[in-house]
Amino acid sequence: MRHLMSPLDFTVEELNQLLDLAGDIEANPDKYAHACDGKKLATLFYEPSTRTRLSHEAAMLNLGGSILGFSSAESSSATKGESVADTIRMISCYADICAMRHPKEGSALVAKEHSSIPVINAGDGGHQHPTQTLTDLLTIRSLKGRLDHMKIGLCGDLKFGRTVHSLIHALVRYPGIEFVLISPEELRLPGYIRHDVLDNNQIPYEEVVRLEDALPMLDLLYMTRVQKERFFNEEDYVRMKDFYILDSKKMELAGPDMLVLHPLPRVNEISVEVDKDSRAAYFKQVQYGVYVRMALILTLLEIEV
Repeated sequence: MRHLMSPLDFTVEELNQLLDLAGDIEANPDKYAHACDGKKLATLFYEPSTRTRLSHEAAMLNLGGSILGFSSAESSSATKGESVADTIRMISCYADICAMRHPKEGSALVAKEHSSIPVINAGDGGHQHPTQTLTDLLTIRSLKGRLDHMKIGLCGDLKFGRTVHSLIHALVRYPGIEFVLISPEELRLPGYIRHDVLDNNQIPYEEVVRLEDALPMLDLLYMTRVQKERFFNEEDYVRMKDFYILDSKKMELAGPDMLVLHPLPRVNEISVEVDKDSRAAYFKQVQYGVYVRMALILTLLEIEV
């Protein structure tokens, strides 16, 4: 039985197979419409979510399966003190596979250790967000035609941004990848990722503060919001939240083929005027997220179509 805790749980070859499957699902949706007939997905979301929860649910429904679960800790027995370990033991009696989001790092690993069904880590604190990474990889490969030899700008909250951390772990396995880390000093990429992942894999990177300085050299810009829920006090959040705003004027500095991705939700870090730009790919990203989660469910349940 396999789980997905991190993008590194799949080899590059397995990732490519997963992305190929997602591409076939996009091209032939009717072929997969009953692949999960009789199967149930449990979504255990201890934190608020729109895209991640609904895309998992849409993926299972598109495959002919059904869904159950909860959308906040307040609507679960966690309010009574039930542990993650006990919750997953119980859910294993109801469902065939589950997706779990939790504010505490490592919670998905606890669930994995006590589960008798496959567990998908749908985000654990500021640690990992592997299904978003699969979405990002599919989006990049589909729109760029490759996952190698690119200069990628990561902008915004690089300290707490689990989507950024997961994406770095995944992309360093492809040749010719370079990063430009765009953030204020207070939200820099954690040292352990810079040293353990980038330095140890000899991945070229530079750190800059100004978005304008990075834009002309990028193949891809990955914007992130400053996450209010990760800050310990309101004052720090207010000071940092408008540090970066991508607008049409800044987009004029970028190359004609640069893609803009964002894991969403956005607050105001991308102006709505950018939505009309052909390089804005963040809503296409949402659709790719459904295809890749359909492929992941089929892979973890070992269902072949």
